[in-house]
Amino acid sequence: MQKSTITIDVILDPNKIPEQISWQATDSTANMQQKAKAMCLAFWDSADKSALRIDLWTKDMMVDEMGDFYYQMLMTMADSFQRATQNEQLTKEMKDFAKHFFNSFREDMIKQQ
Repeated sequence: MQKSTITIDVILDPNKIPEQISWQATDSTANMQQKAKAMCLAFWDSADKSALRIDLWTKDMMVDEMGDFYYQMLMTMADSFQRATQNEQLTKEMKDFAKHFFNSFREDMIKQQ
């Protein structure tokens, strides 16, 4: 059996707010740690039937980047759901919501300027 390891390092400021996030995977083609401004990691606990999550973002993650990040996560979650369930209708609904979310987010950003 093959083993793959993913390492995530988070550097915190004195108030325990993330300043830097980096990660590295043994199966990655990259030979060095990759930097990230945000991360969302989820595990399914089948005993408790609940999702365990870690959501972190650094101080320099901009609001517009957060909107892009969530839009892309919603779209990739829809793709993963499609591969796991083959449910075309719910996948389409998830992607439609992601597009609505992104359009609403952009409208809000324009209003704030």
